[in-house]
Amino acid sequence: MLIRRETPADVEAIHAVTEAAFAARPGGEAWLVGALRADVGWIPALSLVAEVDGAVVGHVVCTRASVGGSAALGLGPLSVLPSHQRIGVGTALMHAVLGAADALDEPLVVLLGDPAYYSRFSFRLASDLGITPSAEEWGPYFQARTLNTYTPALTGPFTYAEPFSRL
Repeated sequence: MLIRRETPADVEAIHAVTEAAFAARPGGEAWLVGALRADVGWIPALSLVAEVDGAVVGHVVCTRASVGGSAALGLGPLSVLPSHQRIGVGTALMHAVLGAADALDEPLVVLLGDPAYYSRFSFRLASDLGITPSAEEWGPYFQARTLNTYTPALTGPFTYAEPFSRL
């Protein structure tokens, strides 16, 4: 498996992977990735694919977000083809995107997801860090992962890149 940055040639494959991974929500997450790519919050260095035998089998993206008006990252979606789930593709993508974000001196990554899965990457409840979600019902699934440039002063309401508001 190779983890690398997305290229323009990957756009269709990423759409297909995201559609397959989120089959219960056709159009939602796949549409979101395309909308994020066109947004000012898009960070090309943080859109990564997993490739097996020359085929894209997974994708993850972090985009510009804010906490209390300061720069942060929102992670998601993370997508893996169903045929390649539970064999380490998602784990490899997560480690790669967190390492890339840290190398870019980003302070914090926030996501909405299953704590049982994301805790293995040192995510914890965002509220423990004084970060509040835009929707109260997100509470138990709203998580944050600090990176090397994080400071405890980074608190307040979290805002995803604009396309998330249209989901």
